[in-house]
Amino acid sequence: MGNIRVHYLAKELDIKSAELIKILKEEGIQVKNYMSSVDGETAELIRSMYGEKKKEKPSEPATHREEKPSEDKINNKISNKDMPIPIEESNSVKDLADRMGIAGTEIIKQLLKRGILATINQAIDQKAAKMICADLGFRTSEVSSEGEVEQAEEESGADYVLRPPVVTIMGHVDHGKTTLLDAIRKTKVTATEAGGITQHIGAYSVQINRGTVTFLDTPGHEAFTAMRARGAQATDIVVLVVAADDGIMPQTEEAIDHAFAAKVPVIVAVNKIDKPNANPDRVKKELADMNLAPEEWGGATIFANVSALKNQGIENLLEMILLQAEVMELKGNPKPLARGVVIEAKLHKGKGPVATVLVQKGTLKVGDVFVVGASYGRVRALFNDCGKKVKSASLSMPVEVLGMNDVPKAGDSFVVVQDEKKARQISGARTQKQREDFLKAGTRITLDDLYQQISKGVVKTLNLVIKADTQGSVQAIKESLLKLSTKEVQINVIHGGVGGITESDVLLASASNAIIIGFSVRPTDNAQPLAEREKIDLRLYTVIYDAINDVKAAMEGLLEPTLVEKVTGKAEVRQVFVIPKIGKIAGTYVTEGVITRNSEGRLIRDSVVIYQGKISSLRRFKEDAREVAAGYECGIGFDGFNDLKEGDIIEPFFFEKVAKKI
Repeated sequence: MGNIRVHYLAKELDIKSAELIKILKEEGIQVKNYMSSVDGETAELIRSMYGEKKKEKPSEPATHREEKPSEDKINNKISNKDMPIPIEESNSVKDLADRMGIAGTEIIKQLLKRGILATINQAIDQKAAKMICADLGFRTSEVSSEGEVEQAEEESGADYVLRPPVVTIMGHVDHGKTTLLDAIRKTKVTATEAGGITQHIGAYSVQINRGTVTFLDTPGHEAFTAMRARGAQATDIVVLVVAADDGIMPQTEEAIDHAFAAKVPVIVAVNKIDKPNANPDRVKKELADMNLAPEEWGGATIFANVSALKNQGIENLLEMILLQAEVMELKGNPKPLARGVVIEAKLHKGKGPVATVLVQKGTLKVGDVFVVGASYGRVRALFNDCGKKVKSASLSMPVEVLGMNDVPKAGDSFVVVQDEKKARQISGARTQKQREDFLKAGTRITLDDLYQQISKGVVKTLNLVIKADTQGSVQAIKESLLKLSTKEVQINVIHGGVGGITESDVLLASASNAIIIGFSVRPTDNAQPLAEREKIDLRLYTVIYDAINDVKAAMEGLLEPTLVEKVTGKAEVRQVFVIPKIGKIAGTYVTEGVITRNSEGRLIRDSVVIYQGKISSLRRFKEDAREVAAGYECGIGFDGFNDLKEGDIIEPFFFEKVAKKI
């Protein structure tokens, strides 16, 4: 539908052009005069709001037939006001009108008053829907996809069944967490990890004689605090690994805090008991001081002595885990729509966006439509922890899910919904909300903000672009680097994403004067030469220690430098000469270093600074000299100072800027 001039539309509606211009301006549509044009959608809205006179004249009875349904709708509207209108994350105008019991044109009219042009089938976000309901006098209640799933689960009334426990292995770096899990799984995971340190969260189902146990292997690196915390939130039991020859370390205390915060029971595995200097009793004493007293000491914490390397005590540890699970009576409902949590997500070269999901409720099947974070999709395939295809995933089972349209964030809630239309609406609303939040965070500075920053002092920023092989790594690196921020230097991660470093990343870094950090990824063929042309600092790492150290060094260069005084030489005054029209000149002998003309210098007498100023004159014999080295005589004159005496010391110096250390 094309544009239409104002005077043609006024003639069609049988009103004056001036009156129509006034109506348009009241509705927030700016027009200059009767020759201005409005688009077809706006014209259609005006016709629906004020009626087309030409169509009303021929059949008056039809008008009466139209009025009666309108009255019914108004009566429905009044009767529905006592009940709250459910508002979803995304709502079409038609669906919202049906819930409210009014015509869709009423909602379109209210949207138009707020400057929003929308068709009957267009989706509006939750905020706009709530404002429209408030304008029309309706009460509202928010409904999310998670809420719908929970409601369906409660209504189903299905019997709950026992489910396998989810166990998280935690502890300090190099205390043997992955080796312990390796002994349980009979595999060699540690050998494939960069630097011998687990870089990503892995989820594994282990079949034991008495049942199944799901293990989460959290990274043993101190920088991956966020990933370890996420593991504690998804777990039922924490196995705290402590080396018998090392005792309590910083990450051990950190793991205990995460377990206590998640309110999950802790089983202590005292590892490396085969070493000659192993002392399990010292470990028990240190943990008892941290509210983890062993059962034999009257406490409630289960302790198990193991040697992961020599496969000692593993069976006893598994028995303790299953015993704790039996006491907890872990149950779940396998019949409702599936729900879970994303343990890890990445962009696979052949498979596309892939996420490792731990099923917490219901049963996940191939073909299910789901929403995860701002992404959505349909399950195309499911792979278990051994890489084999499966048709469904039951309670506490970790599976690799294919079929999403984007890489979700690790820790996002995974929710199965009824149909793809609902998933697309929710995903679109969440994407729009993320975009709005991003724009709000990046608003332009005002004069008030500028004054506040000036009052606080100049804030320098180190901009970073982070690309990694998985979303969990992006989040962990980001949080680790943000901890390096100080009052003087602020770290700003302007972008973090999964996959290789692309031309878009290089252009963003160029525009923002940023450094690109790649973790276990490589730049594309076009990105590498572009980075060289734009002179972008592109750093690639496989171990997080190196990335943190390099960023720390870059921050030290951005700190306000400290001025350090450097003395360049020393000269002794042996005779004072008086030069007409010039003043006194010191005849000196350079004892140390170099005397430079036009440098700053101080005159010292009896170890007291008499004068400090510029050395304006430096001569050797009758010729001007730029500098005089040690072992030579020269004449030195200060600008505007004549109080020179034999025995004085002249000491030239300069200030050097030295980068401050963090």
